Amino acid sequence: MAHITNDGRAHATVPALAGIGLRSQHYGEVVDFHPPVGWFEVHSENYFGKGGIPHFYLEKVRADYPVSLHGIGLSLGSTDPLDAVHLEKLKALVVRIEPDLVSEHLSWGSFGGAYLNDLIPLPYTEESLSHIVNRITQVQDFLGRRILIENPSSYLEFAHSTLTESEFLVETARHSGCGILLDVNNVYVSCSNHGWDTMDYLRGIPAGLVEEIHLAGHTLNQFEGGEILIDTHNRTVCDEVWQLYEYTLQRLGPRPTLIEWDTDIPPLQILLDEARKADQLMGDSYARAA
Repeated sequence: MAHITNDGRAHATVPALAGIGLRSQHYGEVVDFHPPVGWFEVHSENYFGKGGIPHFYLEKVRADYPVSLHGIGLSLGSTDPLDAVHLEKLKALVVRIEPDLVSEHLSWGSFGGAYLNDLIPLPYTEESLSHIVNRITQVQDFLGRRILIENPSSYLEFAHSTLTESEFLVETARHSGCGILLDVNNVYVSCSNHGWDTMDYLRGIPAGLVEEIHLAGHTLNQFEGGEILIDTHNRTVCDEVWQLYEYTLQRLGPRPTLIEWDTDIPPLQILLDEARKADQLMGDSYARAA
């Protein structure tokens, strides 16, 4: 399916294929060689400037591929007022690029005007639910479009949470009208760290709410007395996450699936190889459903 942008250009919406993140290291290769990948995702904040090299390449890529905007700095769960300047820049980027998907995180990262370099989970309570639903509604009203919310990776739990993470995520989507960006690697990391059941988590997510999937690599950190998984996005997807992705496809059916890789950026071909694995698994899912 295609939609027409404000300047009359036609673009395909994000297909149920694998995509990769557009990184500055790969701008030239992508524009010159048009690699066989379904779509590209960019971090919104990297394109908040009004021009320059980033926009030059993003607009060239947007002319040939569907594009998704993925935000990391809106701090939806914070008690600080929503950052009006941030929202204005995001809206200007949305109008300029006409992305097919816009997403943010179920987390917070600022307090009292100070910003933390992390995506911090919320306590999963009715009070927090009401707060995050109100904030998402404000953002969607301001942007004039639905957004997707991604489940976080986490390393500690709040003792006074009254809902499971999957319950909280689903209720957030249902009450705000947003969609879910289901990060399968984050599910694996959080469940491993907290002793949650990955299958129970995924069984709690209705298929109709999920519009996008993320896959990434993580790192095992060992310390005296234990170990913890850290969502580092700096390596290939591990076998266990690929297996969990297969199960997710069995439950939900194929979805646009991003290979995330944010640090120690590898050659473009490695990202394309990871995307091809996801496409193969989605193809198998289509075959089973036929």
